Amino acid sequence: MTPRYKTMMLALAAGLFMGAPASAQMSSLGPANASISIEEIQVAFIGSGQLGGGYVTYRGLAYPITVGGLGVGGFGASKLSATGSVYGLRRIEDLAGPYVQLREGWAIGDAGRGRLWLRNNKGVTLRLATRRQGIQLALGADGVVIRFKR
Repeated sequence: MTPRYKTMMLALAAGLFMGAPASAQMSSLGPANASISIEEIQVAFIGSGQLGGGYVTYRGLAYPITVGGLGVGGFGASKLSATGSVYGLRRIEDLAGPYVQLREGWAIGDAGRGRLWLRNNKGVTLRLATRRQGIQLALGADGVVIRFKR
């Protein structure tokens, strides 16, 4: 991910998510179309990186996915498990691609919680509750890519 692309993604995140309270934005999305679960490893020291995978369940079928990204903000390392809802998914193909991710959370040992909000340019929004294990303070924004496993 080039520095220019990362800057554009962070600016997009600010515009998409910081303009209104999260609860107001979630209520304007309508009902969830799918559910998602992700397991990943996150490492952060000013910059951050993540790698993992999971499943999205859409119209009764489970699709395996991979997740990876780079970002800014946070400190430490943790294993993250996230589950949540997918909004604005009209076709399963719309799930794949780059997302802007805003995150907040913490982890100390086996105790840790947080939230993730991701949005792509196709109007797909992911709202995830997270559980973390490790030592990490996470607050920042990332560029994330979701792909289907083959």
